[in-house]
Amino acid sequence: MAGVSMSAVAGCFLRLPGRSDSVAIPTQLKEASARNRNPRTHWFTFDHNWNKFPYMRNTSNPADTLDHDIADRLKTLRLERGWSLEALSGRCGVSRATLSRLENAEVSPTASVLGRLCSAFGLTMSRLMSLVEADFVPLVEHESQQVWQDPKGGFQRSNISPPSQALAAEMIECRLAADTTIDYPEPPNAGIEHHLYMLEGRLTLKVGDSVHRLRKGDCLRYRLSGPSTFNTEKDHSARYIIAMV
Repeated sequence: MAGVSMSAVAGCFLRLPGRSDSVAIPTQLKEASARNRNPRTHWFTFDHNWNKFPYMRNTSNPADTLDHDIADRLKTLRLERGWSLEALSGRCGVSRATLSRLENAEVSPTASVLGRLCSAFGLTMSRLMSLVEADFVPLVEHESQQVWQDPKGGFQRSNISPPSQALAAEMIECRLAADTTIDYPEPPNAGIEHHLYMLEGRLTLKVGDSVHRLRKGDCLRYRLSGPSTFNTEKDHSARYIIAMV
């Protein structure tokens, strides 16, 4: 709100920083401004009412936009299957309350929660997070690649080759911080083919009962039909690419 004058907010129009035009203040905010003479109370009232006017919400944060996209996607997938929140909760092991908050973009899903939802819907994480296009664009420029960050920190995935109905494979680049563990109880579909190539660092990957310790330049090929665990040591992070078919 820096750069917005109190007189502008108290009136009928709000002049936004960096813009020459003005935006009309909704009646609710105008009345709230008149009731509150304390500037700090005034700003609290303005912020408190912000979500009532979606067209005034700041959507410049890519992470916030992605959270809303994921929320819409989760609700669409659930309704397409005719599942209630309770039914989905029983399938994925995530509480109904948490699922409701995810669908309303009140919280960001962790990698572990997304993994459980992937299993319930039978979709890879890339297909769960966004709509799959019928055709595909040959060149996926770096700036257009979807990036998702685990809200708990420690894990980031970039969708470098997004899924398409016309293509069999998809590819992601992952960054796992040092001393981080991610468990995936079940794969979305049994037998999915994975090709993991290590770009940097060290990674311990448990696939079923097999444990693999990977370093830069190593490539691990496997079909996933059970639980998997990704783990990094205290002094080593990991950056790797996974191609899935």
